[in-house]
Amino acid sequence: MQRFKRAGSAMTASALLTLAVCGLPASGEATAAQATTNIGHAAVSARGEGSAPRRCRTGALSAHLGRQDPGAGNVYAPLVLTNTSAQTCWVYGFVGLVMFDGNGDALRTRVRRENVRPQRVVLKPNASAYARLHWVMVETGAEKRCPASARLMIIPPDEVAHLEIPFTARACDDGRIDVRPLAPGARP
Repeated sequence: MQRFKRAGSAMTASALLTLAVCGLPASGEATAAQATTNIGHAAVSARGEGSAPRRCRTGALSAHLGRQDPGAGNVYAPLVLTNTSAQTCWVYGFVGLVMFDGNGDALRTRVRRENVRPQRVVLKPNASAYARLHWVMVETGAEKRCPASARLMIIPPDEVAHLEIPFTARACDDGRIDVRPLAPGARP
């Protein structure tokens, strides 16, 4: 009987760790159903059966820029990331971006995160998530011209490896690109 109590204590510790890591309250705020679900999930994951999806790695993603929507000196476009692997994975947060000119030289790129709360987006194979990009194509302040980009380096959230896509744009305001966090789906 003592053996089962120790296993139960280990399971409780594992469940509390899972609650803390998943961002659920570790105090009495979590409901019994949440705790039971997470305990069951932790137990299944520990045995290696039916494990939960992992974060999408750069090698499992492809990228493309959707249709650009220009108007009144502003341009909006969805940056779409697609899960090209055979496994379900998730993304969470903001992409990193760096523009390059036609010679391969990095251009000043100021990525500004919009004040939108990120959400975890689960991507089944061939499913997509998108981040809305916005930039201005009219000189601001003392700018005389806005440099033309040819390519865009994309760093998925929490990754160091990158993807590159064609990106012919003139991002003014010293290379500023506003970006929203990744959201489910792909926009046109």
